[in-house]
Amino acid sequence: MRALVVYESLWGNTEAVARTIGARLATGAEVDVLDSDAAPTSAEGYDLLVVGGPTHAFSMTRPATRADAVTSHSAPHKPARGIREWLSQLERSSAGIPAAAFDTRVDKPKLPGSAAKAAKHELRSLGFETSIRQQTFRVHGYEGPLLEGENERAAVWADTVLEHAKAGR
Repeated sequence: MRALVVYESLWGNTEAVARTIGARLATGAEVDVLDSDAAPTSAEGYDLLVVGGPTHAFSMTRPATRADAVTSHSAPHKPARGIREWLSQLERSSAGIPAAAFDTRVDKPKLPGSAAKAAKHELRSLGFETSIRQQTFRVHGYEGPLLEGENERAAVWADTVLEHAKAGR
């Protein structure tokens, strides 16, 4: 089994979650963990796709929200292509490959909206099998760090994702 984990990260929190998920998936699959700038626009050759990004303005980031994160909140990294743009370039899945989505977002204040929910919707529209429930991981403020226990929760979620993908094979 081969899995692709694609993430977008501005402060490194989403990357940390993606790498935790990738490490856990690697217990039962060959895994590539790539940021959205480097990720291929085809899932050909993969048996599982996991996509994650931060929630900005109630959904996936946009170029303007990424720029604002850098200028107004001192984010150390601004991806040229976030998961929104990556998904718009991703080739349709004719094989119904299992796919899952996750996001990171501030713990307080608790705001509506979810990058994971929006990504899951896009994945479904591209023909991916999206019955795996999306997951949110919380961070302190804009820059983080992740709340205590979130990496552990990510590992447990990855186990569920892997079990689901293997059951569908």
